[in-house]
Amino acid sequence: MGILDGKRIVVTGVLTDASIAFSVAKLAQEEGAEVILTGAGRGLSLTERVARKLPKPTTVLELDVTNAEHLVSVREAVAGRWDRVDGVLHAIGFAPAVCLGGTFMEATWDDVGVAVNVSAYSLKALVDAFGPLMTAGGSLVGLTFDARVAWPAYDWMGVAKAALESTSRYLARELGPKQIRVNLVAAGPLRTIAAKSIPGFAKFEEAWLERAPLGWDIHSAVPTAKACVALFSDYFPATTGEMIHVDGGFHAIGA
Repeated sequence: MGILDGKRIVVTGVLTDASIAFSVAKLAQEEGAEVILTGAGRGLSLTERVARKLPKPTTVLELDVTNAEHLVSVREAVAGRWDRVDGVLHAIGFAPAVCLGGTFMEATWDDVGVAVNVSAYSLKALVDAFGPLMTAGGSLVGLTFDARVAWPAYDWMGVAKAALESTSRYLARELGPKQIRVNLVAAGPLRTIAAKSIPGFAKFEEAWLERAPLGWDIHSAVPTAKACVALFSDYFPATTGEMIHVDGGFHAIGA
């Protein structure tokens, strides 16, 4: 018996087996869930390839969260396979290069708008896509990098993550009457493809290794995946609008 027995979970953002999303999909299957993956654009073939590494076969569907037609087509495709969706993982983020790496003042709205659309508004877009298939007890879980403070080099992606965190709270308010929960997991730095796109990422690693009370493994997404899977389960029935830190306790330490 697993804590997700009988659950049906949609997982976005699987690009490699080092990604948090892959770890979530793998653990969700091991805990009894059926899983569908989504991918977009050139990354779709990567998602299809890495899906073969999961414990059980899974369907991969195309979903570009900025494409309104995709939001409809992916819902129809999922509805053709399942009678409901119990959980959705938001593991989507992108910003043009100028939005990261210490060039905060150089980014234009055209650049920033892309970052906010793909990284924050997309949480609402996932509700547009899968909300009609979710019933009482459903759970939307997103991944963030604690945006309550300003980080070196994170720049406009930090702003986009702050928008994501605010969006999750408003969605929690909107979906609560339907008994659908919306929560975020704030992970510490991990060596994923997303991390490699951030200039100066090594500074984050150094800070975490020095200050996290529990220590921190930059190579393991398992602790973060466990938090996500727990939020998909029935063990957090009265928790919504929350941001759970999985960072070795770094967030609690001032210096």
